[in-house]
Amino acid sequence: MPDWNKYQATPIHESSDPLVPVSVSKKVGVYPAYYKMNVANAVPECYVRAQVFERLLHAASLLPEDIQLVVLDGWRPFSVQQYLFDTLIDLIRQANTYLSHEQVELEARNLVSPPSANPRAPSPHLTGGSVDVTLADLDGRFLDMGTLFDEASPLSWTCALERKNRDPKEQQARDNRRLLYSAMSKAGFTNLPSEWWHYDYGNQLWAYHSGADAAAYGAVTLPGIDQLWQNQLTTHAASR
Repeated sequence: MPDWNKYQATPIHESSDPLVPVSVSKKVGVYPAYYKMNVANAVPECYVRAQVFERLLHAASLLPEDIQLVVLDGWRPFSVQQYLFDTLIDLIRQANTYLSHEQVELEARNLVSPPSANPRAPSPHLTGGSVDVTLADLDGRFLDMGTLFDEASPLSWTCALERKNRDPKEQQARDNRRLLYSAMSKAGFTNLPSEWWHYDYGNQLWAYHSGADAAAYGAVTLPGIDQLWQNQLTTHAASR
């Protein structure tokens, strides 16, 4: 796991790479998991930064022809991040009454980053540089990855199925994780060790794991029509 204080201290040199919808692609599947689970304020689309989108296309091209890459989540509104973290904190606290507040939060970090809109240290998914992915066949059947997406289990760690005493029944799931990891890594993503589905590009978590000096993505929001018009009018006025 990353040194949280160290990775959040990584400088951000914002590239202004825009958010783009993944569902416009015919090469990458999209299943907005939190929207499908009726999480409040979750959006019915998976948005990522433009360069993340290009790298997803690259990763998809590296997979066997009968397997597709499926995006489950990308950019998140702050309210969704807050809901996920608060819900997980409450559940961990109820199940482990002997843990201190600090221990509960540390345990929760393995699955959900604390909500932060701090310009210097935003939550990874708020940047549009984090993406949750899995694999499916061409008919839409999700492949066995050993656990469900977002499953709060020790088996959700990316390397969990690599242990020597692994159940032989887990070999296919292990091979599927390896396939996903290989494609995403070759496309330039880094993986969060506690989540086989979570990959990053361009944000602070990516910079930490890749050794980059700085991140290219800070917190971002979907532009509204008012912002679009304001930018256009400002540009037009400046050109006069």
